[in-house]
Amino acid sequence: MKVIIPMAGEGTRMRPHTHTKPKPLIEFAGKSCLSHILDEVKIFDDKQKELAAKKKKNSAVSEIIFITGRLQDKIEDFVKKNYDFKVRFIEQKVKDGSAGAVRLAAKFIDEPVIVIYVDTVFEVDLDEINQLSGDESGIIWAKTVEDYQRFGVCVLDNDGYISKIVEKPKEPISKKANIGLYYTKDYKELFEGIDYIFDNGISLKGEYYLVDAFNYMIETKGAKIRCPEVEGWYDAGKPETILESNRELLKKGRDRVIPTENSVIIPPVYIADGVKIKDSVIGPYVSISAGSEITNCIIHDSIIGVNSKIRDVLLGQSVVGDNVEISDNPKQLNLGDHSVVSFGEKKQ
Repeated sequence: MKVIIPMAGEGTRMRPHTHTKPKPLIEFAGKSCLSHILDEVKIFDDKQKELAAKKKKNSAVSEIIFITGRLQDKIEDFVKKNYDFKVRFIEQKVKDGSAGAVRLAAKFIDEPVIVIYVDTVFEVDLDEINQLSGDESGIIWAKTVEDYQRFGVCVLDNDGYISKIVEKPKEPISKKANIGLYYTKDYKELFEGIDYIFDNGISLKGEYYLVDAFNYMIETKGAKIRCPEVEGWYDAGKPETILESNRELLKKGRDRVIPTENSVIIPPVYIADGVKIKDSVIGPYVSISAGSEITNCIIHDSIIGVNSKIRDVLLGQSVVGDNVEISDNPKQLNLGDHSVVSFGEKKQ
């Protein structure tokens, strides 16, 4: 089985952070969005290899294909440093949508495929892939939401299979939001569907969407696609949602504390190794990445990047990048990498 991860977007909603860092590498709840996803894939892959060793089912991951954009070198460096998957990186030079991104991998796909969008974190048992019957084509995972008009939703038939996927419906035809996690063993039909939507100009403002290829599989080929519910789905697309996702993941046990100096820690928080905290109150819902130094601060509901130095600050609902310096009590911030902020008098 192969995995395709489209990640060529500019990340404009997460600026200024994405001026210097790909959005999938922004950390929250202890690690980057990309790590949250790849760790889930690794857990699944390890389990499949164990089953294969026992001569049972074998759906192990043979390759992960990353469809990248600007700052591709940072993605490559991160993946190769932290994971031992066989990987391939393809640059999406023409931004023609998610179907265009997946299409770039077509000549490298000769087995069942998972497609994972990288701007959300999911909690799901990927082993459901091994439960498909012979006449079932694949899986599109979903999450029930109340604000269905914001999402593409999966409409089910009487047998529980997807009958169509509708983007941002005005009427409540379904509340099962498509979370951007797909599996199909009929990979040839998937790419046939992608070719079909390109050949027939089925696009929106020049972008071709993967869901239209799945709709082709369902409507033209009669594909039976399951739609199971995920346990958790957390958005990392903009500052306010990444803070919300940080809160939820910390509450679900992804917290961590290290020793501090003369400080109070209010859980849940995630504090990485190498962080120095002195004379401060930290938490709840704070994530602090490696190498940062916090002195004489009160910080809650915030994300602090790598190697940042924060002093004399009362801070909440803030996203602070890497190598940032802040002092003298701003109240709320959204700062990218290498920022320096001080609201006090200049010290001689």
